[in-house]
Amino acid sequence: MSYSPSLSSSITNTRMRTPQNVSPLSGMCATCSSNCPGPCEIGLSALRGPDAIYPYKADINQFASEKDYPLDFSSFNINGRVFGVHGTGETQEEATYPRASLATRIGKIKMTAPIILPAMAKLNWQDYYAGAALYGIPVVIGEDVVAKDPGLELEKGVVTKAPLIQEMVETFRRYDRGYGDIVLQANPDDENLKVLDYAITRLGVKSVELKFGQAAKGIQGMGPVKTLKDALRFDAMGYLILPDPKDPEVARAHEEGIGEPFMKIGKLPLWDEAFLIQRVEELRALGADQVFFKTGPFDPADLMKILVIASKARVDLVTFDGAGGGSGNSPTKMMNEWGIPTVEMGSLLVRILEKMAEKGYELPNVALAGGLVMEDDVYKALALGAPHIKFVGIGRGAMAAAFVGKETGDALKEGTLSKTHAAYGETAGEIFNQIRVLKSWYGEAAQSLPLGSVGVYSYLSRIETGLKQFMALNRRFTLDHIAREDLVPLTETAARITGLKTYSETALDALEKL
Repeated sequence: MSYSPSLSSSITNTRMRTPQNVSPLSGMCATCSSNCPGPCEIGLSALRGPDAIYPYKADINQFASEKDYPLDFSSFNINGRVFGVHGTGETQEEATYPRASLATRIGKIKMTAPIILPAMAKLNWQDYYAGAALYGIPVVIGEDVVAKDPGLELEKGVVTKAPLIQEMVETFRRYDRGYGDIVLQANPDDENLKVLDYAITRLGVKSVELKFGQAAKGIQGMGPVKTLKDALRFDAMGYLILPDPKDPEVARAHEEGIGEPFMKIGKLPLWDEAFLIQRVEELRALGADQVFFKTGPFDPADLMKILVIASKARVDLVTFDGAGGGSGNSPTKMMNEWGIPTVEMGSLLVRILEKMAEKGYELPNVALAGGLVMEDDVYKALALGAPHIKFVGIGRGAMAAAFVGKETGDALKEGTLSKTHAAYGETAGEIFNQIRVLKSWYGEAAQSLPLGSVGVYSYLSRIETGLKQFMALNRRFTLDHIAREDLVPLTETAARITGLKTYSETALDALEKL
């Protein structure tokens, strides 16, 4: 069998001619016909060359790995208990799931749940950020926003005005109710342009994040540049543009439709420990209250080094994004075929953090992300990482909720509501039943909230309720009491990689005490 998908995908808008007969070894149709028009990945490559590496219509879609990993959270069940209570009074009135507490904090940020919404700066970011504010958790503005900002102003290669970042920050602040925060992420190109310095000193941003890489795309961003004018503009900003648009021969060839098209390629982070410690100090001196790191499922030695640097620099949170997740314009094969899957990476991080604790390191907060969508994923991730991994990242699920909320709102306005949605009512207040909860904080203004953001809030409220139910199932009523024994592996591979006990092993332990 093959864990990798065949050479077709909705991500690249390709398909197999004979999907029922595919060679597992190559991913090709078992019989490749001489009269095939080539709808598969190979056929797309024959037409589009290197462009075939990237997803189809990334401006309106988000993406994730299609690889069927041999180990994921479906290889575990959540344990349950009857006796005892942890984190609340042992009465039937107190020990009930709605009273379980998800409250937590990172630095000065109070949070309603141990969830962050990872970096996005595309698609329906407006409702993604606003929804985080409604719910009361941190949300991260993605890298490279300034490259998309028509109102950007630079002086001597440094940002002096970035209206798009300002709009993104204000989108969160408009609905801020004292929980969560809007976090600005920076890659090496952003750092060269001093984007974080501008945001902290001019916009009052209090939380920032340095990006090393992510799950779906361990390298930095890349994308085509269609015109010579834009290529020269990006080159003047300090971006790496290939081929060099300043070369007269390249420019002339481009105008004649000859040669490689221009590509804007993000610079790789070549940071070291000394630079990162100094940079974190600089950001705090500028006025940042929280400094985060964001990285992907790199070599385990690199993960350990990042955590050690984070400890020395007193970084507030490190988010590790496991293979299998994704959202942006990542090369499709990189999305499927690189990095440590989320479960295995979480297990490695626990071992690293335990060893660091033994050595006397001060441990940073850690968040685990990568394909986490529903409440069972959240509980399993927290249990796998206990007691060191205390936060999770949910990206694609929250953005999907923003899509649905906005589309439903638009359908209400246009009178095109589907029968499925109309079954819940005819008004926003009837269909979105969490609006009545939002009235508790926003009063009648809740009736006019963007419905995409209400969708995000409602989705996260569902996660909250399900998470509390799993906590009560294990008689754990605060986050600190969630434990690794709450997660039970169902396969030998899952048990071996995580070191967790199976049901049979747990039963033997109980029998020895009889």
